Amino acid sequence: MSTGIKKSPSNGSEKILSFEEQQAKINEVKRLIGTLPDKLSIYCSDGSISRHLRARNWNVKKAMKMLKDTLKWRAEYKPEEIRWEEVAREAETGKIYRSNYFDKHGRPVLVMRPSCQNSKSTKGQIRYLVYCMENAILNLPPDQEQMVWMIDFQGFNLSHISVKLTRETAHVLQDHYPERLGLAILYNPPKFFEPFFTMVKPFLEPKTYNKVKFVYSDDVNAKKIMEDLFDIDKLEAAFGGNDTSGFDINKYAERMKEDDKKMPAIWKRGNPALAASEPAPTSAALTLDSIKLDSDSDASDNGKTDSSSSHGIEPEVVSDHDELVVAAGTRNATEDVH
Repeated sequence: MSTGIKKSPSNGSEKILSFEEQQAKINEVKRLIGTLPDKLSIYCSDGSISRHLRARNWNVKKAMKMLKDTLKWRAEYKPEEIRWEEVAREAETGKIYRSNYFDKHGRPVLVMRPSCQNSKSTKGQIRYLVYCMENAILNLPPDQEQMVWMIDFQGFNLSHISVKLTRETAHVLQDHYPERLGLAILYNPPKFFEPFFTMVKPFLEPKTYNKVKFVYSDDVNAKKIMEDLFDIDKLEAAFGGNDTSGFDINKYAERMKEDDKKMPAIWKRGNPALAASEPAPTSAALTLDSIKLDSDSDASDNGKTDSSSSHGIEPEVVSDHDELVVAAGTRNATEDVH
C-alpha cells in the first residue's frame, strides 16, 4: 500500500502509511536513538516512538527532535518518580483528579475544575498535572493509549484565568505526551472564556486544538452527547450524569497511594505491559546529546507541521452528537502503555 495524503481540518495534510511503512519509520528512529539508559530505553518502545512520529506527521527528523527533547525532560524531571505525598497539597480541592470511570472507548477521564485552584505556584500545579498524566497512563487498558479531559467551569471567573499556566500546560501535554489526549470537553464555559481561548490558540498545535469541544448543558443535544460517550449512571452529576457522590479527597488519596505502589514495576525491564523491544543497555550507554537528529534516508521529511499552522482554526462548538463520538485512539503499529 502506497503512502496517501488526506486533508484534515486539524493539521492540513496528514500522511497515511501502511503498517509496514509505519514500522520502517519506527525502526529508523530506533536506529538513530541507539542505546539509552534503562528507563529511557523502556520509554522508547514502538508505541511511544509511533506517537512521536504521528505527532510530527511521520517526519523522522522532526519526531527525533521531539523525542530527544522529551528524553532530556524525563531524565531531568523524573515524572515517573513523583508520588502522592509530594503533590497531595495541590490535590486537596479536587481541581484535577482521575475519575473512577472510563468513557465508552475505554479511555480514562481526568476531571479538571479551574475554579478549585488552591495554589499560585505554576511549578507546583504543573508537577501535579504531570503526576495525573502518569497516573492516567498507568491505568490505561491494554488496547487504549489516549485519555479524555473533562473541564468543569462551574464557579469559574476572570480571576482563574492564567495565560502562563495555560501555556505551560499546553507545552507539557503537546511536547512530552504526544497523542495522549483523545478529547477535551469544556463543559459550560462562560462567554468571557471564548475570547481567552482564542487568545491562547497560538500555544496549541492544530491536532490538539481540534480535540477541544465546547459543550453546554442547556443545548438540546447535550444529554445525547454525554450519553454517547459515557455510562450516565457512572458519570458525575456535574456533567449531567447520575452519580452524586462527589470528590472525596480521603478516598482519592487511598487510590493514588495504591497506584503509586504499582509505578516502580512499570519501569522495570521485562514488564510485558510495556512491550519494549530494545536490547538491554550496555555500560557504554550513549548520552542524550549524542543522539543523531539528522536523517537523510527519508526524502519525505520536508513537510511543515509546526504549531504556527494552527492560526485560522476556530474552536468547535458541539451541537451534533455525531461530532463528539470520536473513535478510540487508533493503534498504529505496535502500541503500549507509555
